[in-house]
Amino acid sequence: MKIKAALVKEKNLPLVIEDIEIDEPKEDEVLIRIVASGICHTDAESIKGNGAPFPAVLGHEGAGIVEKVGSTVTNISVGDHVVLSYSYCNACSQCLTGHHNLCVRTVELNFGGKMQDHTYRLHKDGQAYSTFFGQSSFATYAVANKHNVVKVDRNVDLKLLGPLGCGIQTGSGTVMNSLHPEPGTSIAIYGSGAVGLSAVMAANLLGLKDIIVVDIHENRLELAKELGATHALNSKNLNVVEEIKKITDGGVHYAIETTGVPVVIKNAIDALRVAGKISIVGMGGDVTLNFTNDILMEGKTIVGTIQGDSTPQIHIPKIIQYYKEGKFPFDKLVKFYDFNAINQAFEDSKTGITIKPIVVIDEQFS
Repeated sequence: MKIKAALVKEKNLPLVIEDIEIDEPKEDEVLIRIVASGICHTDAESIKGNGAPFPAVLGHEGAGIVEKVGSTVTNISVGDHVVLSYSYCNACSQCLTGHHNLCVRTVELNFGGKMQDHTYRLHKDGQAYSTFFGQSSFATYAVANKHNVVKVDRNVDLKLLGPLGCGIQTGSGTVMNSLHPEPGTSIAIYGSGAVGLSAVMAANLLGLKDIIVVDIHENRLELAKELGATHALNSKNLNVVEEIKKITDGGVHYAIETTGVPVVIKNAIDALRVAGKISIVGMGGDVTLNFTNDILMEGKTIVGTIQGDSTPQIHIPKIIQYYKEGKFPFDKLVKFYDFNAINQAFEDSKTGITIKPIVVIDEQFS
Protein backbone atom coordinates (compact mmCIF):
# COMPACT_ATOMS: atom_id res chain seq x y z
CA MET A 1 0.00 0.00 0.00
CA LYS A 2 1.24 3.48 -0.83
CA ILE A 3 1.59 5.92 2.08
CA LYS A 4 3.18 9.29 2.78
CA ALA A 5 6.09 9.32 5.20
CA ALA A 6 8.67 11.79 6.51
CA LEU A 7 12.00 10.31 5.44
CA VAL A 8 15.48 10.90 6.81
CA LYS A 9 17.98 9.71 4.23
CA GLU A 10 21.30 10.93 5.56
CA LYS A 11 22.74 12.30 8.79
CA ASN A 12 21.64 15.83 9.77
CA LEU A 13 19.40 16.36 6.73
CA PRO A 14 15.88 17.79 7.07
CA LEU A 15 13.00 15.32 6.84
CA VAL A 16 11.38 14.99 3.41
CA ILE A 17 7.77 13.85 2.96
CA GLU A 18 7.48 11.37 0.09
CA ASP A 19 5.36 8.46 -1.14
CA ILE A 20 6.64 5.03 -0.09
CA GLU A 21 5.21 1.51 0.18
CA ILE A 22 4.16 -0.28 3.36
CA ASP A 23 3.63 -4.04 3.55
CA GLU A 24 0.54 -5.74 4.94
CA PRO A 25 0.68 -6.61 8.67
CA LYS A 26 1.80 -10.14 9.52
CA GLU A 27 -0.06 -12.47 11.90
CA ASP A 28 1.11 -10.73 15.09
CA GLU A 29 0.95 -7.18 13.73
CA VAL A 30 -1.50 -4.33 13.34
CA LEU A 31 -1.97 -1.70 10.62
CA ILE A 32 -2.75 1.74 12.07
CA ARG A 33 -3.89 4.90 10.33
CA ILE A 34 -1.79 7.51 12.10
CA VAL A 35 -3.73 10.53 13.32
CA ALA A 36 -0.85 12.38 14.99
CA SER A 37 2.62 11.83 16.40
CA GLY A 38 4.60 13.54 19.09
CA ILE A 39 8.17 14.66 18.45
CA CYS A 40 10.72 13.53 21.02
CA HIS A 41 14.39 14.26 21.73
CA THR A 42 15.17 10.70 20.64
CA ASP A 43 13.85 11.50 17.15
CA ALA A 44 16.18 14.50 17.00
CA GLU A 45 19.13 12.38 18.13
CA SER A 46 18.31 9.85 15.42
CA ILE A 47 18.48 12.54 12.74
CA LYS A 48 22.04 13.13 13.99
CA GLY A 49 22.83 9.47 13.35
CA ASN A 50 22.24 8.10 16.85
CA GLY A 51 19.26 5.91 16.01
CA ALA A 52 18.00 3.57 13.30
CA PRO A 53 20.16 3.01 10.19
CA PHE A 54 19.49 5.37 7.28
CA PRO A 55 17.33 5.66 5.28
CA ALA A 56 14.61 5.59 7.91
CA VAL A 57 11.11 6.73 8.81
CA LEU A 58 11.27 8.10 12.36
CA GLY A 59 8.50 8.81 14.86
CA HIS A 60 7.80 6.83 18.03
CA GLU A 61 4.93 8.66 19.76
CA GLY A 62 2.15 7.71 17.37
CA ALA A 63 -1.60 7.71 17.93
CA GLY A 64 -4.13 6.41 15.45
CA ILE A 65 -6.97 4.11 14.48
CA VAL A 66 -6.62 0.40 13.76
CA GLU A 67 -7.33 -0.55 10.13
CA LYS A 68 -6.26 -4.22 10.05
CA VAL A 69 -5.16 -6.86 12.55
CA GLY A 70 -3.17 -10.06 12.07
CA SER A 71 -4.62 -13.51 12.69
CA THR A 72 -3.08 -13.94 16.17
CA VAL A 73 -4.02 -10.49 17.47
CA THR A 74 -6.87 -10.90 19.95
CA ASN A 75 -6.72 -7.83 22.19
CA ILE A 76 -6.95 -5.18 19.45
CA SER A 77 -9.78 -4.76 16.93
CA VAL A 78 -10.39 -2.77 13.76
CA GLY A 79 -11.61 0.70 14.69
CA ASP A 80 -9.89 0.83 18.07
CA HIS A 81 -8.15 4.06 19.05
CA VAL A 82 -4.57 3.26 20.00
CA VAL A 83 -1.31 4.79 21.20
CA LEU A 84 1.96 3.29 19.98
CA SER A 85 4.85 2.86 22.39
CA TYR A 86 8.25 1.16 22.47
CA SER A 87 8.90 -2.33 21.11
CA TYR A 88 9.64 -5.35 23.28
CA CYS A 89 9.75 -9.11 22.69
CA ASN A 90 7.49 -10.24 25.58
CA ALA A 91 9.51 -13.47 25.80
CA CYS A 92 12.84 -12.74 27.52
CA SER A 93 13.53 -12.92 31.26
CA GLN A 94 13.05 -9.16 31.67
CA CYS A 95 9.72 -9.04 29.84
CA LEU A 96 8.41 -12.11 31.68
CA THR A 97 9.13 -10.45 35.04
CA GLY A 98 7.30 -7.25 34.08
CA HIS A 99 10.31 -5.15 33.02
CA HIS A 100 9.39 -4.74 29.37
CA ASN A 101 11.37 -1.49 29.22
CA LEU A 102 14.52 -3.53 29.87
CA CYS A 103 13.80 -6.19 27.23
CA VAL A 104 17.07 -7.86 26.22
CA ARG A 105 16.21 -7.07 22.58
CA THR A 106 15.52 -3.35 23.26
CA VAL A 107 18.31 -1.94 21.10
CA GLU A 108 17.60 -4.34 18.24
CA LEU A 109 13.82 -3.87 18.21
CA ASN A 110 13.77 -0.09 18.67
CA PHE A 111 16.90 1.06 16.85
CA GLY A 112 17.84 -1.82 14.53
CA GLY A 113 15.45 -0.82 11.74
CA LYS A 114 13.76 -4.22 11.34
CA MET A 115 10.62 -5.77 12.78
CA GLN A 116 10.59 -8.62 15.30
CA ASP A 117 10.91 -11.25 12.56
CA HIS A 118 14.06 -9.48 11.24
CA THR A 119 12.37 -8.20 8.05
CA TYR A 120 11.30 -4.75 6.82
CA ARG A 121 7.82 -3.30 6.22
CA LEU A 122 8.75 -0.02 4.52
CA HIS A 123 10.13 0.27 0.98
CA LYS A 124 10.71 2.72 -1.86
CA ASP A 125 11.92 1.80 -5.35
CA GLY A 126 13.15 -1.57 -4.14
CA GLN A 127 15.08 -0.13 -1.19
CA ALA A 128 14.13 -1.03 2.39
CA TYR A 129 13.59 1.79 4.90
CA SER A 130 14.27 1.35 8.61
CA THR A 131 11.38 1.22 11.04
CA PHE A 132 11.89 3.19 14.26
CA PHE A 133 10.77 1.88 17.68
CA GLY A 134 8.80 -0.79 15.83
CA GLN A 135 6.32 1.80 14.53
CA SER A 136 7.70 4.74 12.43
CA SER A 137 4.80 7.05 13.18
CA PHE A 138 5.89 10.00 10.99
CA ALA A 139 3.70 8.52 8.28
CA THR A 140 0.07 8.26 7.26
CA TYR A 141 0.07 4.54 8.17
CA ALA A 142 2.23 2.31 10.35
CA VAL A 143 2.61 -1.42 10.89
CA ALA A 144 3.45 -2.36 14.47
CA ASN A 145 3.70 -5.53 16.52
CA LYS A 146 0.76 -6.10 18.85
CA HIS A 147 3.04 -5.47 21.84
CA ASN A 148 3.64 -1.88 20.64
CA VAL A 149 -0.08 -1.11 20.64
CA VAL A 150 -2.12 0.27 23.56
CA LYS A 151 -5.90 0.53 23.27
CA VAL A 152 -7.14 3.87 24.65
CA ASP A 153 -10.39 5.62 25.54
CA ARG A 154 -12.33 6.75 22.46
CA ASN A 155 -13.73 9.73 24.37
CA VAL A 156 -10.36 11.49 24.67
CA ASP A 157 -8.93 13.59 21.82
CA LEU A 158 -6.77 11.05 19.98
CA LYS A 159 -4.39 13.54 18.42
CA LEU A 160 -3.33 14.60 21.91
CA LEU A 161 -2.31 11.14 23.13
CA GLY A 162 0.78 10.15 21.13
CA PRO A 163 3.35 11.62 23.59
CA LEU A 164 2.06 9.23 26.24
CA GLY A 165 3.96 6.54 24.35
CA CYS A 166 7.38 7.90 25.34
CA GLY A 167 8.10 11.33 26.85
CA ILE A 168 5.14 11.65 29.19
CA GLN A 169 5.34 7.97 30.09
CA THR A 170 9.03 8.37 30.91
CA GLY A 171 8.57 11.35 33.24
CA SER A 172 5.47 10.14 35.05
CA GLY A 173 6.58 6.52 35.20
CA THR A 174 9.97 7.38 36.67
CA VAL A 175 8.21 8.89 39.65
CA MET A 176 5.38 6.39 39.94
CA ASN A 177 7.05 3.10 38.95
CA SER A 178 10.77 3.57 39.63
CA LEU A 179 11.26 5.95 42.56
CA HIS A 180 7.98 5.22 44.43
CA PRO A 181 8.24 8.32 46.66
CA GLU A 182 6.22 8.38 49.85
CA PRO A 183 3.68 11.18 50.39
CA GLY A 184 5.24 14.08 52.27
CA THR A 185 8.76 13.50 50.96
CA SER A 186 10.77 15.78 48.68
CA ILE A 187 11.94 15.55 45.06
CA ALA A 188 14.13 17.66 42.79
CA ILE A 189 13.52 17.52 39.04
CA TYR A 190 16.29 18.78 36.77
CA GLY A 191 15.03 20.02 33.40
CA SER A 192 11.47 21.15 32.68
CA GLY A 193 10.84 19.76 29.24
CA ALA A 194 8.06 17.25 28.60
CA VAL A 195 9.76 14.54 30.67
CA GLY A 196 10.52 16.80 33.62
CA LEU A 197 7.10 18.44 33.68
CA SER A 198 5.43 15.02 33.49
CA ALA A 199 7.46 14.10 36.56
CA VAL A 200 6.18 17.27 38.26
CA MET A 201 2.57 16.28 37.61
CA ALA A 202 3.18 12.76 38.89
CA ALA A 203 4.89 14.03 42.06
CA ASN A 204 2.02 16.43 42.68
CA LEU A 205 -0.47 13.60 42.15
CA LEU A 206 1.32 11.47 44.76
CA GLY A 207 1.27 14.21 47.39
CA LEU A 208 4.95 15.07 47.80
CA LYS A 209 5.70 17.96 50.12
CA ASP A 210 8.55 19.67 48.26
CA ILE A 211 8.62 19.48 44.45
CA ILE A 212 11.65 21.45 43.30
CA VAL A 213 12.25 22.11 39.60
CA VAL A 214 15.59 23.34 38.25
CA ASP A 215 15.98 24.90 34.79
CA ILE A 216 17.37 27.98 33.04
CA HIS A 217 14.17 29.01 31.21
CA GLU A 218 11.85 31.23 33.26
CA ASN A 219 8.77 30.46 31.12
CA ARG A 220 9.18 26.73 31.77
CA LEU A 221 9.75 27.30 35.46
CA GLU A 222 6.50 29.27 35.61
CA LEU A 223 4.65 26.40 33.93
CA ALA A 224 6.25 23.98 36.39
CA LYS A 225 4.72 25.95 39.27
CA GLU A 226 1.34 25.92 37.52
CA LEU A 227 1.58 22.11 37.26
CA GLY A 228 2.41 21.57 40.92
CA ALA A 229 6.03 22.52 41.63
CA THR A 230 6.46 24.10 45.06
CA HIS A 231 9.80 25.69 44.15
CA ALA A 232 11.24 26.71 40.76
CA LEU A 233 14.98 27.44 40.69
CA ASN A 234 16.84 29.14 37.86
CA SER A 235 20.32 27.62 38.00
CA LYS A 236 21.80 30.64 36.23
CA ASN A 237 21.06 32.79 39.26
CA LEU A 238 22.00 30.71 42.31
CA ASN A 239 23.89 27.78 43.78
CA VAL A 240 21.40 24.97 43.23
CA VAL A 241 22.87 22.53 45.76
CA GLU A 242 22.96 25.09 48.55
CA GLU A 243 19.45 26.32 47.79
CA ILE A 244 17.93 22.83 47.71
CA LYS A 245 19.59 21.87 51.00
CA LYS A 246 18.25 25.08 52.53
CA ILE A 247 14.70 24.41 51.31
CA THR A 248 14.69 20.78 52.46
CA ASP A 249 16.82 21.03 55.61
CA GLY A 250 19.61 18.84 54.27
CA GLY A 251 18.70 17.67 50.79
CA VAL A 252 15.94 15.96 48.83
CA HIS A 253 14.82 12.38 49.31
CA TYR A 254 14.54 11.81 45.54
CA ALA A 255 15.70 13.36 42.28
CA ILE A 256 15.18 12.95 38.55
CA GLU A 257 17.81 14.16 36.09
CA THR A 258 16.47 14.69 32.55
CA THR A 259 19.09 16.94 30.93
CA GLY A 260 22.08 14.64 30.50
CA VAL A 261 24.42 17.56 31.27
CA PRO A 262 27.35 16.27 33.40
CA VAL A 263 27.52 19.24 35.79
CA VAL A 264 23.77 19.04 36.35
CA ILE A 265 24.01 15.32 37.09
CA LYS A 266 26.74 16.00 39.66
CA ASN A 267 24.69 18.76 41.29
CA ALA A 268 21.67 16.48 41.43
CA ILE A 269 23.66 13.81 43.29
CA ASP A 270 25.18 16.37 45.66
CA ALA A 271 21.75 17.82 46.53
CA LEU A 272 20.42 14.47 47.76
CA ARG A 273 20.11 13.94 51.48
CA VAL A 274 21.72 10.95 53.19
CA ALA A 275 20.18 7.74 51.74
CA GLY A 276 18.63 9.74 48.89
CA LYS A 277 17.86 8.19 45.52
CA ILE A 278 18.26 9.65 42.03
CA SER A 279 16.98 8.37 38.70
CA ILE A 280 19.03 9.30 35.64
CA VAL A 281 16.75 9.69 32.62
CA GLY A 282 18.64 12.07 30.28
CA MET A 283 21.26 10.76 27.88
CA GLY A 284 24.57 12.23 29.02
CA GLY A 285 28.32 11.76 29.03
CA ASP A 286 31.06 11.19 31.60
CA VAL A 287 30.55 12.42 35.17
CA THR A 288 33.39 12.56 37.69
CA LEU A 289 32.51 11.31 41.17
CA ASN A 290 34.41 10.45 44.30
CA PHE A 291 32.61 7.19 44.97
CA THR A 292 33.46 7.03 48.66
CA ASN A 293 32.49 10.60 49.53
CA ASP A 294 29.64 11.15 47.06
CA ILE A 295 27.92 7.77 47.21
CA LEU A 296 29.20 5.20 49.70
CA MET A 297 29.47 7.25 52.88
CA GLU A 298 26.04 8.80 52.41
CA GLY A 299 24.28 5.63 51.25
CA LYS A 300 22.94 7.24 48.09
CA THR A 301 21.38 5.29 45.23
CA ILE A 302 21.81 6.07 41.54
CA VAL A 303 19.56 4.23 39.08
CA GLY A 304 19.04 4.53 35.34
CA THR A 305 15.40 4.47 34.25
CA ILE A 306 14.17 3.75 30.72
CA GLN A 307 10.58 4.52 29.68
CA GLY A 308 9.67 5.19 33.30
CA ASP A 309 9.95 1.47 34.11
CA SER A 310 6.46 1.32 32.58
CA THR A 311 4.51 -1.39 30.84
CA PRO A 312 2.63 0.79 28.32
CA GLN A 313 -0.59 -1.25 28.36
CA ILE A 314 -0.89 -0.57 32.10
CA HIS A 315 0.65 2.87 32.53
CA ILE A 316 -0.82 4.78 29.56
CA PRO A 317 -4.52 4.09 30.35
CA LYS A 318 -3.81 5.06 33.97
CA ILE A 319 -2.43 8.46 32.91
CA ILE A 320 -5.39 9.00 30.56
CA GLN A 321 -7.77 8.37 33.46
CA TYR A 322 -5.90 10.87 35.62
CA TYR A 323 -6.11 13.36 32.74
CA LYS A 324 -9.87 12.86 32.48
CA GLU A 325 -10.16 13.52 36.22
CA GLY A 326 -8.21 16.79 35.86
CA LYS A 327 -5.26 15.43 37.86
CA PHE A 328 -2.70 15.21 35.05
CA PRO A 329 -3.14 18.13 32.59
CA PHE A 330 -0.46 17.13 30.07
CA ASP A 331 -2.34 19.01 27.34
CA LYS A 332 -0.67 22.16 28.71
CA LEU A 333 2.65 20.92 27.31
CA VAL A 334 1.70 20.50 23.66
CA LYS A 335 1.48 22.52 20.47
CA PHE A 336 0.07 21.11 17.22
CA TYR A 337 1.73 21.37 13.80
CA ASP A 338 0.65 20.32 10.32
CA PHE A 339 2.51 17.30 8.95
CA ASN A 340 4.18 19.41 6.27
CA ALA A 341 5.59 21.67 9.02
CA ILE A 342 7.43 18.80 10.72
CA ASN A 343 10.88 20.38 10.33
CA GLN A 344 9.62 23.59 11.94
CA ALA A 345 8.26 21.51 14.81
CA PHE A 346 11.70 19.99 15.33
CA GLU A 347 13.29 23.44 15.27
CA ASP A 348 10.79 24.84 17.79
CA SER A 349 11.49 21.91 20.08
CA LYS A 350 15.24 22.46 19.78
CA THR A 351 15.04 26.17 20.61
CA GLY A 352 12.60 25.62 23.46
CA ILE A 353 9.71 27.52 21.88
CA THR A 354 7.57 24.40 22.15
CA ILE A 355 7.79 21.87 24.98
CA LYS A 356 6.06 18.98 23.21
CA PRO A 357 5.32 19.36 19.48
CA ILE A 358 2.69 17.09 17.94
CA VAL A 359 2.39 16.78 14.17
CA VAL A 360 -1.17 16.15 13.00
CA ILE A 361 -0.90 13.72 10.11
CA ASP A 362 -4.52 12.87 9.37
CA GLU A 363 -6.08 16.07 8.02
CA GLN A 364 -9.53 15.02 9.25
CA PHE A 365 -8.31 15.71 12.79
CA SER A 366 -6.70 19.09 12.11
